[in-house]
Amino acid sequence: MTTALYRRYRPETFQEVIGQEHVTEPLMAALRADRVTHAYLFSGPRGCGKTTSARILARCLNCAQGPTDTPCGTCPSCVELARGGSGSLDVVEIDAASHNGVDDARELRERASFAPARDRYKIFILDEAHMVTPQGFNALLKLVEEPPEHVKFIFATTEPDKVIGTIRSRTHHYPFRLVPPESLLAYLEQLCAAEEVQVGGGVLPMVVRAGGGSVRDTLSVLDQLIAGAQDGALDYDRAVALLGYTDAALLDDVVDAIAARDGASLFRVVDRVIGTGHDPRRFVEDLLQRLRDLVVIAMAGEHAAAALRGVPADQLDRMRAQAQALGPAQVSRAADLVNDALTEMTGATSPRLQLELLCARILLPGADGGQAGYGARLDRLEHQLTTGARPAVTGAPVAAPTAPAPAAPSAPAR
Repeated sequence: MTTALYRRYRPETFQEVIGQEHVTEPLMAALRADRVTHAYLFSGPRGCGKTTSARILARCLNCAQGPTDTPCGTCPSCVELARGGSGSLDVVEIDAASHNGVDDARELRERASFAPARDRYKIFILDEAHMVTPQGFNALLKLVEEPPEHVKFIFATTEPDKVIGTIRSRTHHYPFRLVPPESLLAYLEQLCAAEEVQVGGGVLPMVVRAGGGSVRDTLSVLDQLIAGAQDGALDYDRAVALLGYTDAALLDDVVDAIAARDGASLFRVVDRVIGTGHDPRRFVEDLLQRLRDLVVIAMAGEHAAAALRGVPADQLDRMRAQAQALGPAQVSRAADLVNDALTEMTGATSPRLQLELLCARILLPGADGGQAGYGARLDRLEHQLTTGARPAVTGAPVAAPTAPAPAAPSAPAR
C-alpha cells in the first residue's frame, strides 16, 4: 500500500507551503518577535493548507529550540508532529464536525486545565470549526477569551462566517487562498522529477485545471494519473481520456471550422463529440477555455506565451494561426456566445440541441446584433482581403434584381 501523494509531500515548515506567503510570512515574523497570540482562525477553500499550517505552527511553538519560525526537526516534539509522525500528547486535533456540542466544549475546558505533559504549550486544533453549534461556541467563549498561559487555540474552517462573531473577535484571522496556476505548475514539475515520472506535453496544465487551485485535489488527480501510467510516463491521450477533457485536436477542428465558416465540418465535429460519449457541457467548457486562450493570444501578441505557461510550443503555434484567422472581435464574440450557452445548459433536458444551436449562432455573425457582430464581419472581411480568399456562402443565393416592367399606358378618360 502506497501513501497518497498529498500525504507523502505534506509541508513540514512554513517555507514549504506554496501560494500562501501572505499568511506564512506574518506568522514567521510573529514567531521571530515572540508575539504569538493565544488563538488563531485559519479560513479558506479546501485543500489550501489550513490544517497543515496549524500543525506547522504547533511544531514551531513546541520545538525544543523555539518558539522559532523554523522547527529543528530533531527534537521529540518535531519528530512526533512531522509527516508520518505518531502525534504529540500536547497537540490535540479535534474534528469539530463530530464534537460540536456543549458537552464536547465542557470536556475540552477540562482538558485545557491540565498542564502540558512534556512540551511548552498545549495546543488545540479544531478542524471544520464552522460545524460547532452556537451553544458550543458560547461554552468555549470564556476559555478562548482568557485561556491559561500554556493553552493555544487554532480554528480551521472553510466557512468563517459561520463562526460566531464573539469567537472571531478574539482570534487573529488569516484567510488562505487558492494557489495560483503558475505556482502549482512549478510545484507539480518538482514532484514529478522527485517521483521520476516522465510527463507529456500539456498534461500538467490539465491536472492544474482539474484541481481548481486546491493543492490536495491537484495532487490527488496527479496521483491517480501516476498510478495508471505505463512505463513511468504520463501520456496526454490517456490523461485526456481519464479526466474527461476534450482532445486538443477536436478543439482545433472546431475552431478551424468556425474560422472557415464551414457549417458542415462544424456539425460533423458535434456529431463526433456525441458519438464518442463526451459530455456536451464539458465540451462547451473546454471550448470556452480554448477561446479564452485565443483572446489572450489576440490581445497579447508575442507576449502571450507568458500568460499561457505550460501550453506546448506546437499547440501555441496552431493557436496563433487560429487567432489570426478569426480576428479579435470574432473570437471575443464567439467566447461571449459560448459563455451564455454554458449558463443555459445547466439543467437542460437536451444538451445536444443546445450545443447545435450554439454552433448555429456562432456561424451567423449578425444573429446577436450589436457591435460584436459588425466587428466580427470586419475581421472576416479584412482576413479575406489579406489572404485573397473568397467569402464563404452560408445561405441560399440571392437572385439578381430584375428590371421593373414598363407601366401600361393608362386609358384616356371619357
